[in-house]
Amino acid sequence: MTVSFSLTVEQEQLKQNARSFAREQLRPLMSAVGRCSDPLQRALLVRPVMEEAVRAGFLKSLIPAAFGGLASSGVDAAIFIEELASESPDFMISMAGPLIALAPVYEVGTPEQIARFVAPFLADEGAPLAAMAYSEPGGSANFDAEAPGEGVRTRAALDGDEWVINGSKAWASHLGGWDGGGPDLMTIVCRTEKGVSLIVAERAQLHGHIKVDEYYDLPGLRGCLTTRVTLHDVRVPRGNLLGTEGDGVRLTRNAFQASGASIGTFSVAAMRQAFDVALSFAQTEKRGGRLPIIEHQAVADILGNTKGKIEAVRLLSWSALDAVISGRPGASELALHAKVFGSETGVDVINDLIKAVGVTAYDTNFPMLRHLMDVLAYPIIEGGNVGVRRRQLQAMMSDPEYDPLAASGLS
Repeated sequence: MTVSFSLTVEQEQLKQNARSFAREQLRPLMSAVGRCSDPLQRALLVRPVMEEAVRAGFLKSLIPAAFGGLASSGVDAAIFIEELASESPDFMISMAGPLIALAPVYEVGTPEQIARFVAPFLADEGAPLAAMAYSEPGGSANFDAEAPGEGVRTRAALDGDEWVINGSKAWASHLGGWDGGGPDLMTIVCRTEKGVSLIVAERAQLHGHIKVDEYYDLPGLRGCLTTRVTLHDVRVPRGNLLGTEGDGVRLTRNAFQASGASIGTFSVAAMRQAFDVALSFAQTEKRGGRLPIIEHQAVADILGNTKGKIEAVRLLSWSALDAVISGRPGASELALHAKVFGSETGVDVINDLIKAVGVTAYDTNFPMLRHLMDVLAYPIIEGGNVGVRRRQLQAMMSDPEYDPLAASGLS
């Protein structure tokens, strides 16, 4: 990208459109989600709003322009994600399935696969869902392990011209689809005869062969439909294999670049909202004193320090998403930093803002704990920082050819 820190006219319009939609549609959605105790019913509240988003063209904003969508740059995607996630990260995660599930399709899909698998997400109506079926109930940090390690446990075996897939998956949003019959598209990380591979299953192939075993009742991201499912004899055409058999480890890691980079932006959205709450509180509350508490140095220091961290993560995430979407060198490293630094900074910042507010922030009726519950998820989803992402950074920096300046383009 050309380096500029001012939004273009088009980006300003994108921001305003996304912000208007978020305030008009997502703010009341989150109020309704907050009043509902059942995890399935909460998530189903999202569907009509997603249909509105699809009609507005927002789903296409997550599909690269080269494949028929509207995403022209990572900065555009970051602006869009931040505005929607500021009001409802639950909604944004639900809609963002194609960001990861279609990534390997873009990378190695044949022209026929690209046309078939991307088409549902270029629609102007409905609420199409995509899921990357990676995580498994027993953990997937070592999904690439060879014997005697288990590695990925889901298996796919050839039977004539079809793959027959069996196994269990968990944690990816909308694995069961809206009705338990599966999403429109599921990219399945599985083990075949030649190693870890990626195979795409479409809804018609999943229907009747997928069972929702549990709807998770999450403390944060409560409107995001998160399940544990069993796949039983799912039959898909042999041609639904992405790339070559045994290339699934590389493709899976690459697929998580965009979603990892986006977690930095999700963290910014949570920090931004929590900061606004804390700033307003500090400017108006005297807590029994003569002056608003922002006049106390300790409170002002917390606000100043946290605001600087928000701005730093925002720019890092812009750069990371832009590098991933444009294919710039250094994209892998920037995506990892946006994921690890962005998510962990998010937790630290909101914890500090809670300290500035004091015990009032511990009241569930005060609008702060919700953002903490959301941001606590970010270090452990989309490849946990400890089990996956930091290990990837370690491997990268252990390479004798590693260049510390490459990610910034300053080699």
